[in-house]
Amino acid sequence: MLKIVIAGAGIGGLATALSLHRAGFTDIEVYERVGELRPLGVGINLLPHAVRELTELGLAEAVERIAVKPSRLSYYNRFGQPIWSEPRGTDAGYSWPQLSVHRGEFQMLLVDEVRRRLGAGAIRLDSRLTAVEHGEHQEHARFARANGEEFEVAADVLVAADGIHSALRAQEYPEDGAPVWSGLVLWRGTATVPSYLDGRTMIMAGDGEQKFVAYPLAPADGDAPGSLRLNFIAERRALEGTSELADWNQPIDPAPIVQLFDAWTFDWLDVPATIAAADQILEYPMVDREALPGWRFGSSVLLGDAAHAMYPNGSNGASQAILDARTLAFHLATEIAALEASAGSNATTAAIRTALDAYDAVRRPATARLLEMTRQLGPERVMQLAYDRAPDGFADVDDVIPAHELQQIADDYKRTAGFHPSTLNERASLSASVEHGAVAD
Repeated sequence: MLKIVIAGAGIGGLATALSLHRAGFTDIEVYERVGELRPLGVGINLLPHAVRELTELGLAEAVERIAVKPSRLSYYNRFGQPIWSEPRGTDAGYSWPQLSVHRGEFQMLLVDEVRRRLGAGAIRLDSRLTAVEHGEHQEHARFARANGEEFEVAADVLVAADGIHSALRAQEYPEDGAPVWSGLVLWRGTATVPSYLDGRTMIMAGDGEQKFVAYPLAPADGDAPGSLRLNFIAERRALEGTSELADWNQPIDPAPIVQLFDAWTFDWLDVPATIAAADQILEYPMVDREALPGWRFGSSVLLGDAAHAMYPNGSNGASQAILDARTLAFHLATEIAALEASAGSNATTAAIRTALDAYDAVRRPATARLLEMTRQLGPERVMQLAYDRAPDGFADVDDVIPAHELQQIADDYKRTAGFHPSTLNERASLSASVEHGAVAD
């Protein structure tokens, strides 16, 4: 059986481990740079195409227990006037829901499942990937510990799910440079606020220069009836002179951010009060990576943000990493299942590389198209159109943007991202087995 090494215990790496194990691979090791895994971060959305894959991995019920199912996604201008609203998840006709969940809690759920299914020692901490040597039949991955100690691990397959600063990506594309900064700054946080709208609506308000996103993560604790735990992202173009080399991802004082949004008090949500109520606010640059001409190098391959980090427009980053994981496992299992039992190392290596190329051929063009669309604001383009055509607001959005244009923008994004209900509900399963190949629905 193949030995598979995964660099990175984020969502992409853990989903890959679980997907490969589900497909019948058993010799899997996950190496993670941090010395302790903790439930860090704020909220993310798992869209129906990702929830389908989690369902087929047997994880849906566990994730739903720590998540909220948004009923709608609604867009507003900076005056709180409605632009576009649509149902989400099963309310929109999908066979699977959309789930809003705390990123750290979801990651820890995946950690627990990897340890339960693959063994307590499946995840090796304090192990940062530094380089990969591509051998004729094996990959030799080099890792470093925080104390400077280095070690090497041999593998039949190396999956680099080591994030936006991926060592394998930097090795293979040294001219790639730093992530590309859009000039926008994001402030992320969570807060307990009075319930708004129906208590399950994800909202986006603003335009390409300034925006506020919010969605429930959970009902508030019992001592705050009528309230909910809200994840929010406040976004604004950086002031002139702000350096993209600033010390990002740091807790900051909410007061200046509250001031930036002081006029955004809507009938249905008090934005400045929400920001002021945050437990903590973290500051990030909005960055992405350029699309690459290839993801496979020998028997190593990129996955998740290492392959296609993109702007959060459309709330699709974690979902795309999960799709990567399932697609990779599908092709690897299918190719290995096709090998004759007596096949030698040459045939096995060829099958591995054929599988990795098949994964690349499916996922790389799809994510490149999505990357380009996120740079054009993705489905959030409806807010920019409303601003361009009616910067001072409107009485009726139909006077500004016809309904068919709004619908077209929403549908185009869903098709590009792979979760239009008419195709997602009907497409074949990505489940596969090393014994039998593709598995029927």
